[in-house]
Amino acid sequence: MLSGPIPRHVAIIMDGNGRWASERRLPRPFGHRAGMKAVREAVEGAIDAGVEVLTLFAFSEENWSRPAPEISALMDLLEEFIAKEVAELKEQGVRVHVLGDRSRLTAGGRAAVERVEHETAGNQKLSLNLCISYSSRAEIARAARLLAEEVLKGTKKLEDIDEEAIRAKLYTASWSDPDLLIRTSGEQRLSNFLLWQLAYAELYITPVLWPDFNRRTLVDAILDYQRRDRRFGKVTAS
Repeated sequence: MLSGPIPRHVAIIMDGNGRWASERRLPRPFGHRAGMKAVREAVEGAIDAGVEVLTLFAFSEENWSRPAPEISALMDLLEEFIAKEVAELKEQGVRVHVLGDRSRLTAGGRAAVERVEHETAGNQKLSLNLCISYSSRAEIARAARLLAEEVLKGTKKLEDIDEEAIRAKLYTASWSDPDLLIRTSGEQRLSNFLLWQLAYAELYITPVLWPDFNRRTLVDAILDYQRRDRRFGKVTAS
């Protein structure tokens, strides 16, 4: 079914948990809980398709402004998800990385993050990046600070700061940029997600709400990707 080129790196903005819950007259945390199943579908679908890197936007820095009960429920879900899935992720060959400002996580959340990264560290089949307490603008500002520190220390020259130098200081420096960005729930914006890395990604917007996302949705996105003509600003030779 997927006989064409497979995107090496797929990024997903997981949107629609609240709307899914609202449509069922349920509290928002029920939507977030339902979204846990969709994460599993995305991971297993990516492995089946041959995707090498899967980056999921789980919780933004802006999300900290949500009501305290919802934030508490989300942090509890993070710990629960890791506790339930770490053994399966390890068995499936998934290596987990958490990208973002960990200092704002609860002590239990930080411990869970460290556990899943440690226990999956030897895996190579799929790199799973969970963006938690993440802001792309903050990530770029952090990269600028790190480079400025090196210039002040004399370990880097000002003229050496170019695109590659900035890229090397981003959370995603270990991986190629996403080839495909999927956003669920039909919203058409990037929401401060991977602004540098998505410069040439193909965008796929689906009305599917995140809790309803499954492997078929991922396959549909990849099939659409395979129909694209990726030129990276160049002109295709005729």
